[in-house]
Amino acid sequence: MAKAQSKTGNPFLDGEFGDFMDFTKFAEQFKLPGIDTKALFETQRRNLEAMTRANRVALEGLQAIAQRQVEILRQAMDEATKAVRELTKPGQPTEKLVAQTELVKEAYELALANLRELAEITAKSNTEAADVLTHRFADSLDELKGVIKTVEAANGSTAK
Repeated sequence: MAKAQSKTGNPFLDGEFGDFMDFTKFAEQFKLPGIDTKALFETQRRNLEAMTRANRVALEGLQAIAQRQVEILRQAMDEATKAVRELTKPGQPTEKLVAQTELVKEAYELALANLRELAEITAKSNTEAADVLTHRFADSLDELKGVIKTVEAANGSTAK
């Protein structure tokens, strides 16, 4: 039965590690006395999956930032058009100067608000990606402790 082609053909980009490499079969080649190589390779497989999830979260964050930047640019173009219309209306020079000053103030405040929003999106995305890796790191250490205890039990020693 033919398997469906992945999106990119690259298992590292598609996150299809299980299809790319069966870690349990690979681990069987490296049987070491008293060491559960399957468990070690399974831990590494989960580590790679966590890296893939973290990268996906980061990429989604970048996409959200890019989308928001496009919206900001569109809004800025609309505001610039409106400003040109306002400044080309007939009127007294002092009125125009006041209008220009107000437009500059509004543009500055909007730019700061947009910058804050983009910074918040970036921080949120980075935090989510870091959380994925942090949780996986803690789980990985617990799994490693379990493998060590299994080795010690197999060798007849006790861990302190």
